[in-house]
Amino acid sequence: MPFFRISLLFFIGTLTTYHATAQQIPTSETEEVSCPIPSYKNIRVNDQNIHSNAINIISDTSIIEKDQYAQFSGAVTLFKQAHTVLADHIEINRLTSYINAQGNIHFQNQGVDIFASQLEASKAKQSTVLSEASYQMANNPGHGQAGSISVTSDGTLSLKDSSFTTCYGEIPDWQLQASEINISTAKNYGEAYNARFRLFDIPVLYIPYFSFPVNNERKSGFLYPKISTSDRSGLMIEAPYYWNIAPNMDATLTPRYMSKRGMQLLTEFRYLTGLQQGSINFEYLSKDDELKANDDARYLARFQHTGTFSQNFRAYVDYTTISDDNYLVDINSEQYNSNDAYLYQIGELAYFSDNWQAKVLLQDFEVLGKHRTSYKTLPHIEFSSFQALPWLEGQFDIYSELTRFTSDNRNLPEADRYHIEAGAIFPYSTPAWFLNSEFKLLQTNYHQKRIEAFSQLKESVSRTLPKVRFHGGINFDRTMSLFQQSYTQTLEPQLQYLYIPDEDQSAIGLYDTTPLQDDYNGLFRDQRFSGLDRIAQANQYSWGLTSRVLNPLSEETFRLSIGRIVYLSNENNLLNNSRQSNNDESALASEIFMQINRQWQFSGDIQYNTKDNQTNKSQSSLDYYFNNNQSIQLNHRYTRNVSGTSLEQVSLLTNFAINHNWQFVGRITQDLQNKRSLESYAGFQYESCCWALRFAYHRHINSNLDEQNFNENRDEFDSGFMVQFVIKGLGGEQKPVGTNDMFNASIFGYKRPYFLNN
Repeated sequence: MPFFRISLLFFIGTLTTYHATAQQIPTSETEEVSCPIPSYKNIRVNDQNIHSNAINIISDTSIIEKDQYAQFSGAVTLFKQAHTVLADHIEINRLTSYINAQGNIHFQNQGVDIFASQLEASKAKQSTVLSEASYQMANNPGHGQAGSISVTSDGTLSLKDSSFTTCYGEIPDWQLQASEINISTAKNYGEAYNARFRLFDIPVLYIPYFSFPVNNERKSGFLYPKISTSDRSGLMIEAPYYWNIAPNMDATLTPRYMSKRGMQLLTEFRYLTGLQQGSINFEYLSKDDELKANDDARYLARFQHTGTFSQNFRAYVDYTTISDDNYLVDINSEQYNSNDAYLYQIGELAYFSDNWQAKVLLQDFEVLGKHRTSYKTLPHIEFSSFQALPWLEGQFDIYSELTRFTSDNRNLPEADRYHIEAGAIFPYSTPAWFLNSEFKLLQTNYHQKRIEAFSQLKESVSRTLPKVRFHGGINFDRTMSLFQQSYTQTLEPQLQYLYIPDEDQSAIGLYDTTPLQDDYNGLFRDQRFSGLDRIAQANQYSWGLTSRVLNPLSEETFRLSIGRIVYLSNENNLLNNSRQSNNDESALASEIFMQINRQWQFSGDIQYNTKDNQTNKSQSSLDYYFNNNQSIQLNHRYTRNVSGTSLEQVSLLTNFAINHNWQFVGRITQDLQNKRSLESYAGFQYESCCWALRFAYHRHINSNLDEQNFNENRDEFDSGFMVQFVIKGLGGEQKPVGTNDMFNASIFGYKRPYFLNN
């Protein structure tokens, strides 16, 4: 029996027949991914004779009566525009604009594949109804069954007595059953009426109505809840609601119930306009039930903004305020760590041109706890420019700043500082060597006020210092053989000479100055202190030696650096304004990096005082990578002097897969000086193709920044549990949940306050 293709101009015009080509047979394929989604080939026939606005039919046999009624049997394929139907038998009535299909029906459009026993389509009703149907969303794990499915002309599905799930198997891990489910992939919404949520075929929840997204586009609605416990706050339940306000702005409102403290509201508003973006976060607790002696509201507010204007201006704002010092300790916040001792309050506007730039900065830090008050800069204005010196292959630089330092502490002095430095830089560089020369003049003027009696500070101070700096190095390399493989080894010596004359600066207060770290890279800086209140006398040279080993792919597999500063003069200005003899050498600074293979890696650095035979500072870490997102790390940190005390910590962190579905995240940090635990964390996560469950236990040391506000006692440690359930695929793709946020969540036991002089 020959094939025939019939073209019906949607029941208008004359039925025409012509010789047919072979029909494309539909098949099912599985994507090669960890959680495959069944997909079906496009069953539409592509042929130049097909009419895009007509109903086209392919079948084994056909019966046509008076160009008004037609029957098609045997592997029937009907397609019009984006819709395609496969069936054993199809009948078409042109007078009533009605189509009836029966037997092994496969209905396909761009958003869904539906399988049914019967199909009825009516032009008058602009809908298609399929009975005893099952469906599979296209490029989406969503699928289910229904007593009947109606498909409107815009592709919206209306399912009666239906089910929905993203799990596969005879009994899905979770399933949503409802008297009616409406799904529109074009409008990205799904809604269910009289819904029953089942876990492992056991009903656990009834919801009269709820809506959900069906793809990756944003949609308003509730997000996954989170349940946790804490010694500080008791049982905590969070139920975030996402509000898709507009294409360029959204908000998340999260009621958080804390059994010990009460109900808190967390809000986040985000916006994006052109090259501007930002967020506003506000956390509010009207009354903390845990604080018996105080009824004041507790809150945290933070505003962040970044953006550019006219390709030359850049704006940056990060401002945070808080109700009390212990808010972060008592109530967890995603904005800051519980052990942070300061909050950002920064506003910056900068302009960039081809050869000059300017910046205005307003800066303050809200210091938490009993720490020294920080200075504000209201304002800090910078201007810098450079001009090429082509005849000398150099560059002429000018940098200037005007800063006003203010403080709420009436016992601290305040100052206006104007600084300008100008000079020439001559950089010469080749692949084999480099030599940078710098000649500058530094002029600083201070106007200080609120000076205490008998203080060394003076109201007006002028300081002029020249600076000469030479920094050069040579790069050697050779080919070497290790383990029967060719490598490249480099030897990179470098030398720097720095000269700044000695000048008494005891009449100047300390506003933004503190010593910088003396690590290996710091050996070749041109200053010993941050800020400008102290410019250390320098008649010194720094030497350093680095050797690297590169594999045939030019990847660094080994690096060792060592160096120090040799002082040619015995006197330097110190921060306590005294003058005394110093060591003639700095601590020996060294760093090492070693990549044994793709899995093992070691890195560390040390600053060792060879005269006193003691370590000033060191840190090291040993990492082993199983594969992507699976690793174990052992690290050690030591500092001899942190606010007069030694700090030594060791941490072990790991994140690895127990099997295909289970992952473990663990972390422990020990204080070796005080012989106690600072933090311990153990988390497990189960993840399948359609859902994930995580639970974790944590215990970490508490801070107590200031007990004067509430006069409340706080436990030394806080501990608790966390449980979170995630349904995958309900909002679009089946993306892995991952454990990165569990692995990265941590505290820092002894964090110093951050001031302008840090």
